[in-house]
Amino acid sequence: MKKLYLFLSLFFFVNLIQTVLAQNPSIMYFKQDIPQKANKELQFFAFYINQAVASNFYPTNEFLRGQVVGRLFGQNSTTTSDTARSMYVEQRLIPFFIYTPSLFNGKALLRASFELDWTWGDASYATGGNLGGAISADQVNLQTQNIELELLPWKGVAINLGLQRMFDTPYNPYRTLFDKMANSGYRLGFFGTDAVGVSVRYDQDFARYKIGTYKFYENDIFRDDDVNMFEFNFEKNLTPLWKAGASVYYVRDRSAGVGGISILGQGLNSMLNDYNGTFKFKFGSDPYKADIFWLGGFFSRNLDMMADRIMLTGFFNYNLGRADVKKSGNWEKGSDISGFSANLRGNYHYGQTLDDHIKVDLIYTSGDDNGINDKKYSGVMTGNTWGAPGAIFISTGTYLLMPHGNVVNRYTPAIADLSNMGYGLSAATATLSHGFVPNKFIGRLGGGIGFSNSAPLAGGKLIGTEANIAFVYNLGTYMSLEWHTAYLWLGDFYDSADDRYGYPVNGGKFGERPIDPWTSFLVMKWLLF
Repeated sequence: MKKLYLFLSLFFFVNLIQTVLAQNPSIMYFKQDIPQKANKELQFFAFYINQAVASNFYPTNEFLRGQVVGRLFGQNSTTTSDTARSMYVEQRLIPFFIYTPSLFNGKALLRASFELDWTWGDASYATGGNLGGAISADQVNLQTQNIELELLPWKGVAINLGLQRMFDTPYNPYRTLFDKMANSGYRLGFFGTDAVGVSVRYDQDFARYKIGTYKFYENDIFRDDDVNMFEFNFEKNLTPLWKAGASVYYVRDRSAGVGGISILGQGLNSMLNDYNGTFKFKFGSDPYKADIFWLGGFFSRNLDMMADRIMLTGFFNYNLGRADVKKSGNWEKGSDISGFSANLRGNYHYGQTLDDHIKVDLIYTSGDDNGINDKKYSGVMTGNTWGAPGAIFISTGTYLLMPHGNVVNRYTPAIADLSNMGYGLSAATATLSHGFVPNKFIGRLGGGIGFSNSAPLAGGKLIGTEANIAFVYNLGTYMSLEWHTAYLWLGDFYDSADDRYGYPVNGGKFGERPIDPWTSFLVMKWLLF
């Protein structure tokens, strides 16, 4: 009897549920085979690069097995050879995580980006950046690029707080493709790195404003021995084609050279200058303080190549300031700073796609003939005086004469900084690109020549002449397989084995010019989103 009662009760309950659901289908949990798309609060992007490299230059210091940065033949010990060959494979992943909680209706988000680099077979079961590709791997290698909060309180206003991109253009680096960042403003030639601070942007329909303050080095928290940077950047659309902008950058350096990158230090008279190919103020062991300004303007025509076939960009930047040195307890003038730089770049799109173009790039920076013997430096300065690298002028189209962006662990061009060790620079580069299969298979032929505006001791002004070639095959959206090769014929600039500024120009090869550098690499790149 009890079993019959239980069966009838269950039967009645099931029929009641079916009746309710039939009359109220909206309360059903699964109304369709494919559920509706969830609101993504957490997004993931990544940039992947894997390349096999062959070249004839390498660091001779056995401790430099991870990342090698700076000027070829500089104190990073990089040199060339006519017998030895560098052959290696390197790999990088840069993941981005963006969290936008629905609680704030898109008005606040958190970004985090990291970097994982290694050369295949380099190390395992250890700690250290730019390492971890040996058998068994298990390397502790996670480098933090950015951890920053972006607030969007009003339309067009973006406030970025924390460890963030510090680029010398008016555009938001988190909402602009990198190619546009590298070809607008000052093209990352003065400041192009990451830094902690606060930046505020106001983007209107026809104008862009940016102000920011950044902490380069804190040193002792109870002393006025910091390095701080302040910036203002502005750009306005003059016509549908033309844009123009102006900026002010200011670095207040009270560090006296204390702090910095490992044993290299940072600042005006640090060993970092010998690595990066920047000008070294030879103050010796005397403490210094410096106030340095960059006043400049820039313009562009048809920057996005959407209106017609001609694109033009350019900038002019004037460097000024003063460094004082403390001797016998008193401050006295160490050096005035007064230099300038100029750039003009043109691009003509002749074919069916934007891959069919001719590009010409002209660069000039003033130099100094006698260092600071007259207590005046007439060259330029960049963020490379404080960071490694602190500025990346990678959009000229050369690979060895000036830097390029296809690098993971080794960033060692002949001219790593616009100052060219303080000697100044006059350079011209050109690139011819053609899409053999539109948007699919592209070939590029390029080259460049560079001169020093002041000659080093026992050396000339010709830095070198480069020729390069590249082929790109696009496998899919933002995924490509590429082959690049370049050769640099060194000029009489590298006949100098002595440098009145500090480190030898040609790496200390007395009585001989170094072997010409060359490189060739096969690379696969993928931007995941």
